[in-house]
Amino acid sequence: MNRSFLAIAHRGARAFAPENTLPAIRAAERLGANVVELDVQMSRDGELVVFHDDTILRCSDGLYKFPAHTDYSVGAFTWEELSLLDVGAWYVHELARPASRRQPYLRDLGPEELGEWVTPADADEYESGSVRIPRLRDALSVARECPLAVVLDLKAIPRRYSGIAGRTVELVRDLGMVDETLISSFDHTLLAEVRRLDQTLATGVLTSHRLYRPREYLQALDADALHPACPKTLHDADRAMIEELTSAGFQVNVWTENTTSRMRALIDAGVTGIFTDYPNRLGQVLRDVGRCVSLRPRLRRPSASRR
Repeated sequence: MNRSFLAIAHRGARAFAPENTLPAIRAAERLGANVVELDVQMSRDGELVVFHDDTILRCSDGLYKFPAHTDYSVGAFTWEELSLLDVGAWYVHELARPASRRQPYLRDLGPEELGEWVTPADADEYESGSVRIPRLRDALSVARECPLAVVLDLKAIPRRYSGIAGRTVELVRDLGMVDETLISSFDHTLLAEVRRLDQTLATGVLTSHRLYRPREYLQALDADALHPACPKTLHDADRAMIEELTSAGFQVNVWTENTTSRMRALIDAGVTGIFTDYPNRLGQVLRDVGRCVSLRPRLRRPSASRR
């Protein structure tokens, strides 16, 4: 689908900025990504918002702002309520912990790498209380300005958001971003809904398990990419699956890899993209192996259907 390798910043460059925020999107471009991955949920009153977890507790001051709530899931709050939350300070507080006590993806972030990519001004901004949950509309607009292509992960587990696929498709069309957007999800019925609504938007099948006959499965969904979990060790079966799918014109974009040696192994195996919390590391690996990373790659699906 796309000859340029997809260097996909997972939830933005979340090792260097609070995840799924506007600063994280801008950091993704600064650290060398050409695609940003964002998680999409809905507020109680139907606003599309960018947030990963089912609840607001890990990445916000929601418990402090709303101590009387009994349900802290994202969908239990109106957009007005969500817009009041500080989603930046927790990240700075996390970095103040000893490395061994941080969230796992931040444990090998050393002082040199941190000092290169997070300035004192950045840290002040993140801790200021001004970083908010973005509406999807605003996040997409910032990605377009950067410019970055976008992978949207429609969240549906453990709860389901009625109409999330249709609203997302409508917004992407309204912003004129069909060419640079791929919609992905662990809920594959949502991908089928996206395809019913739009024949041109690219879709990707997210999975944490191996699929039986993955080529046939992608064809049945009329999807364009497989987004498998990163295997701890690449086996011949993994390489054969990657070769089969990429030879048939599908993308294979693997999540989430932060170790340079494993990035090299995945690139050698033929994957078309890697999701990472550390786009700077992936960028260096790609330069070392001479791979092309174009600005805002085109993600729109080929005109010819594979059915």
